[in-house]
Amino acid sequence: MSEADKSQAPHAGEVRATSLKELALLFVRLGTTAFGGPAAHIAMMEDEVVRRRGWLTREQFLDLLGATNLIPGPNSTEMAIHIGHHRAGWAGLIVAGACFILPAACITLAFAWAYVHLGSLPQAEGFLYGVKPVIIAVVVQALWRLGQSALKTTRLTVIALLATAANFLGMNELIVLCGAGVITALVDRLANDARGVPPVLSIVGLGTPLMNGGGVIAATLATPFSLASLFWFFCKVGAVLFGSGYVLLAFLRADLVDRWYWLTEAQLLDAVAVGQITPGPVFTTATFIGYLLGGTSGAVVATCGIFLPAFLFVALSGPLIPRLRRSPTAGAVLDGVNVASLALMAVVTWHLGRATVVDTPSAMLAIASALLLIRFRVNSAWLVLGGGVIGIGITAWLRG
Repeated sequence: MSEADKSQAPHAGEVRATSLKELALLFVRLGTTAFGGPAAHIAMMEDEVVRRRGWLTREQFLDLLGATNLIPGPNSTEMAIHIGHHRAGWAGLIVAGACFILPAACITLAFAWAYVHLGSLPQAEGFLYGVKPVIIAVVVQALWRLGQSALKTTRLTVIALLATAANFLGMNELIVLCGAGVITALVDRLANDARGVPPVLSIVGLGTPLMNGGGVIAATLATPFSLASLFWFFCKVGAVLFGSGYVLLAFLRADLVDRWYWLTEAQLLDAVAVGQITPGPVFTTATFIGYLLGGTSGAVVATCGIFLPAFLFVALSGPLIPRLRRSPTAGAVLDGVNVASLALMAVVTWHLGRATVVDTPSAMLAIASALLLIRFRVNSAWLVLGGGVIGIGITAWLRG
């Protein structure tokens, strides 16, 4: 760790004195303003906890990001939980995760109420038109900063480029991550004439048995609805799901629509759309579905079910990360996973950018946001809100 990074790290006594309040305030704000999906959420967290507060060094943040990508569940929520655990132990783990989830769940619940009682979803196109270019600038800035720490050698830079190409060609994200970790460890071993790979290397296979667990729930037809079955269904989804919101859609459709007939196809698509357009984790799709099926009680049960595994996985894996970093071979695996994680973020940002920066106003918003972030260090959360307001104004003007 460099002297600059050491100077940023908080003293243990200071952490215990103020961290729970700081964590709650920070992650409530992020849960209310973090639009754009996991890559954007993680970029905003990096801006807050590394650059602004110095709670983590970039290297520590990258290690948490790499570990998060190797376990099932919502990546940005798990990053929030990891940060809370690092900042304030077990209490921080719960506070950070809950405060990131709760605002998004409440907003999604409001959309669900409107959907049921008003028969439609509130329109958000103008807001999202302005938010998305800002998100591009936020993520690009985070990739640049994290890349300076992650790409420590030519070897890691080459592996990052290979991981980017593999993901562009359609290779599964988990295979890219695990492959990068294994290749980095093997190349490092050959280069340094290290001893054999220790058993701890098996962490790269952590997701495999979980993904091959025989399905989310046993197939049945027209299964009677109950809050207990709703909870266990979403708990199992949260425990096995890797990938994007589109993977979540496939999981939900298989059981809720095709097997149990709890939802129609249109209701499921609306639920996933709400998870995409609201801030915070996409997994709040479960909140929407729970409300449709069981009212407020169903929303609470479904939300708790889908996010509970994330808390458990982080609680189990978090304490291992410092030990892995102390092992030369496991540290090499983590380095490879870290650069592959950034490669996946870069690919997502490229695709989002192509769909987002489609005209002169959106391009100007993206450029102006990047300038404000880099030159004037404006807080990313306020930029997101400002972009949304500008987007509403632009779309209203174009329609008028």
